[in-house]
Amino acid sequence: MSTLETNAIGKYSGNNVSIDDALNLKSYTTAQRDALTSVAGDMIYNSTTNIPEIYNGTAWVALGSPVEIDYLVVAGGGSGGTNSTAGGGAGGLRSTIGNTGGGGSLESKVKLNLSEDYLVVIGSGGATNSSNVQPGNNGGTTAFASIVSIGGGGGAKIGTNSGKDGGSGGGGCEGGSGGSGVANQGFAGGAGNAAGDDAGSGGGGAGAVGTVSPNAAGTNATGGAGGVGVIANILTSSEATTASVGEVSGSDVYYAGGGAGGGSYTSGSASGGLGGGGDSSSNGGAGGNGAANTGGGGSGGGANNFTSGAGGSGVAIVKYANSFTLTVGTGLVSSTITSGSYKITIFTAGMGNVSFS
Repeated sequence: MSTLETNAIGKYSGNNVSIDDALNLKSYTTAQRDALTSVAGDMIYNSTTNIPEIYNGTAWVALGSPVEIDYLVVAGGGSGGTNSTAGGGAGGLRSTIGNTGGGGSLESKVKLNLSEDYLVVIGSGGATNSSNVQPGNNGGTTAFASIVSIGGGGGAKIGTNSGKDGGSGGGGCEGGSGGSGVANQGFAGGAGNAAGDDAGSGGGGAGAVGTVSPNAAGTNATGGAGGVGVIANILTSSEATTASVGEVSGSDVYYAGGGAGGGSYTSGSASGGLGGGGDSSSNGGAGGNGAANTGGGGSGGGANNFTSGAGGSGVAIVKYANSFTLTVGTGLVSSTITSGSYKITIFTAGMGNVSFS
């Protein structure tokens, strides 16, 4: 039988209960809680998780929004255009650790409820093109719960001179503008070189605008470099290497680099942005693909080989206290590691629901 202990009981006006001191719920560890014979409406303080809980008749449910997460959410990169045309923009990037995209301030951690389903979608990279004079394709959106990053813009084609808008914008050609990036996700693509249509500019990256093609019109015109991505060390370089995400440089991990512009017949090669951006080939060769699970943009195809580089697929990474468990539903490809007092779950493909407990 329960015992109510109090120093005094006094009459209080109205239909309210007033307590002079803080209400102290009975504390139980998780193991002690599970051994109780409980009925719907019972409340305790769980001393294992430091969270108050209520029994709903079936299970213990935490009160409030107890799961605080850091995140990195990167969308798929755009593909490049074909035939001496521009590089694709990187996927939009949002992060609470290291840097976020577009020169914005780091985002704040989010709090999520226990036992609630949250949708996760990993954006694919924009598809390659092999037909002559085609624009690049935008990458797919990546989302984790309410955190949404927009796919990178496709690179411009000759005749349609402006790059496509996206998380980071696709590069331009023939004097056209670079596509616009999304605020706090990525930068614009490089504007097309006004001197001619013999090379394309680089796609924008999460960390910088794509580079304008440096050469005037001619058979040796080389494309512009892709905009650099950003460092977001939610994973260490060794963890990222094991998980095959991001582009490791020294002790840092970069994501969301823009694709390089394609060049003319006897051109040199141009570099994709650090963070998975695809490189262009020398002598007008095929465009290089953005790296998988980086959100890197694909390179524009060259004059001797129209094929453009595909955009790199996106990735979502979440970090949370290791006292919680994340259940991943069907349709998602993921892995979880423990790092100190935290767990980190890495999503590399698919779409499905997740929930914390």
